[in-house]
Amino acid sequence: MTAMDLIARIDAAATLLAPVIRRTPVVASRVLAERTGHDIWLKCENLQRTGSFKPRGAYNRIANLPEAERRRGVVAASAGNHAQGVAWAATSLGIESTVFMPVGAALPKLVATKAYGATVHQVGETIEGSLSAAREFAEQTGATLVHPFDHPDIVAGQGTVALEILEQLPDVGTVIVPTGGGGLLAGIAGALAQLAPHVRVIGVQAQGAAAWPGSLEAGKPLRLEQMATMADGIAVGLPGEVPFGHIIECAPAIITVDEDALSKALLLCMERAKLIVEPAGAAAVAALMACAPEELDLRGPVCAVLSGGNIDPLLLTRVIGHGLSAAGRYLAARVTISDRPGSLSRLLAELGKTGASVLDVVHYRTGAWLAIDEVEVLLTLETRGPTHRDEMLDALTEAGYQLRVED
Repeated sequence: MTAMDLIARIDAAATLLAPVIRRTPVVASRVLAERTGHDIWLKCENLQRTGSFKPRGAYNRIANLPEAERRRGVVAASAGNHAQGVAWAATSLGIESTVFMPVGAALPKLVATKAYGATVHQVGETIEGSLSAAREFAEQTGATLVHPFDHPDIVAGQGTVALEILEQLPDVGTVIVPTGGGGLLAGIAGALAQLAPHVRVIGVQAQGAAAWPGSLEAGKPLRLEQMATMADGIAVGLPGEVPFGHIIECAPAIITVDEDALSKALLLCMERAKLIVEPAGAAAVAALMACAPEELDLRGPVCAVLSGGNIDPLLLTRVIGHGLSAAGRYLAARVTISDRPGSLSRLLAELGKTGASVLDVVHYRTGAWLAIDEVEVLLTLETRGPTHRDEMLDALTEAGYQLRVED
């Protein structure tokens, strides 16, 4: 598919999607503007139907199926966002959908996919196992497999995000995009290459699931041997062939961010923008927080795409804790004190002088590392940031205490 073919498909997708897809807002971020020295806008695809950009491609793909294929239904494999997008799109079009999800898929995503009308089967420990089952189901039943990113109609549907950005921010200079299999990045980069070639496009991957740098260097999609990231929405081990062709041609920059950056970004979106964003959806914000503006080569007003907001509340709780710790506002530390009356109260008094808030205190009296007259105390503390945290640790050290900070 040529670049001109892609933009024609994106235009057609925009017309098709207009009655059913939300035109998601862009909101300014003052805190990121102050950090980077550029106007920063957040494109809120976390507020899209089903909570992510995925319905754009799913609806465009399914709506373009011939009637005979529609009657046989559609099948998909996904751990969450694509599953919900396919289920919603198929039900909206009156088409039967079946979705295969890993056994460990988050319960809220599983429940939501069923609520959108799909028949759900949990198969396999990973998405690869679910995808294998989905392909087998397609062969046996004749249902059409709706791939999450490796099809021209999927890429075109996701590319409609770029059209909205250009309408909402006509002078945009940089667009930053969370990147997994490549469908969203390929659609946005392909559209901007034709309509606004001066705009810099940056794809962001999780450091523990970054298949694109090596693939682009090799000139072909290469599979990662292993992945480890909280950003499951962009944890894709093998880039798609269709997106790869467009990304090679458009040559957007690709950067990676670590887990601390993702946690901090999610926390910032919650606290400052009042937006619930999943770790994958916060990848563009993570890049703005973790990388210097010169490193990113930011140009003009910047638009960071928040690609999704579907996060398990249990994971959200853990990520918030991780983000607070990474931001220097949450600290777990161990300190050994004398097992005598008053020792703990003196320690807490010293903490009180520093202004730290004690969230939890746990005593350990048994341990091979402890003397008979010693007790270890695990403290969970809330601080006001990295500077306050360092001041508190210095004050306790000066008071004669030795703290071992937990990771």
